[in-house]
Amino acid sequence: MLENILYFALSCIVLIVSGSLLVKSLSKIARFLRISEFSAAFIIMALATSMPELFVGISSALSGTPSLSLGNVIGANILNLTLITGIIILVSKEIKTGKKISKDANFMLGAILLIIILYILGRSLSRIDGVILICFFAANAYRVLKKRKEYAKKMENGIVNKNKFLYLLIFLAALIGLIISSNYVVKYASLLAIDLNLPKILIGLFLLSIATTLPELVFGISASKLEHKEMSIGDQIGTIVVNSTLILGIVSIISPIQAEFLPFLISSLFMFICAFIFLTFISTGRKLETLEGISLILIYVLFVIIEFFVK
Repeated sequence: MLENILYFALSCIVLIVSGSLLVKSLSKIARFLRISEFSAAFIIMALATSMPELFVGISSALSGTPSLSLGNVIGANILNLTLITGIIILVSKEIKTGKKISKDANFMLGAILLIIILYILGRSLSRIDGVILICFFAANAYRVLKKRKEYAKKMENGIVNKNKFLYLLIFLAALIGLIISSNYVVKYASLLAIDLNLPKILIGLFLLSIATTLPELVFGISASKLEHKEMSIGDQIGTIVVNSTLILGIVSIISPIQAEFLPFLISSLFMFICAFIFLTFISTGRKLETLEGISLILIYVLFVIIEFFVK
């Protein structure tokens, strides 16, 4: 048990350090690319933190069970929209949003709605649907990058070209550290839960469900603590767009996705409702505060209760 505690603590330290380095290096990369910190998190960080979902998706498609990827994406999106975003808001206390962020959140809602429509029309996600989803992702990424002049920031004095590669290396090293340490944190937390005789349902519903979204949580908290709050919300919105379009698009091209219609409809509609509530919070007050954070966490608790009773 002491050994598990030690490894758990070490994993947490690596996780925190990696998250901090990611925020700092991505901030510099955004300046080099002449884009806003929000845009950098929306595209670059969102792609990076969605790698676990992509690996799960490709593996499930190649093994002939692409529906696992669909379930993983829906579950991760619900978790990101509620619990993860709620915690980030509570840590930040206040995250200011504007019209530009609201527009990006509209595209996020559009991506979720597109999945539901395509699935209902064909009772599956076909290869053609996969191409449509990837085209949606490409169009959205182009739209965000096209606005970089609107968001452009001046480069800091004294920064030379060689530092571009330095910050890129730091970003990649921190990303690898974040993903690896996330897995170890979940692993040793699970072992500690077993040592303490905690119910298996708690391990399944909380520890394992947070496993693939832990990078987003750590990055979001680190960004908020380091006063880069735009990054935290950009990564959340971007991750959901990447999961819903690029990842499901790639998986359905490899192997068309077909799952039981009713369970898909219920879970996807819950995901849409969560996204709609999140968009409403962003659009109405132009900022996210403690009350919104608590509300999102309570929505996740409701989801857990529903899942518990359904199972």
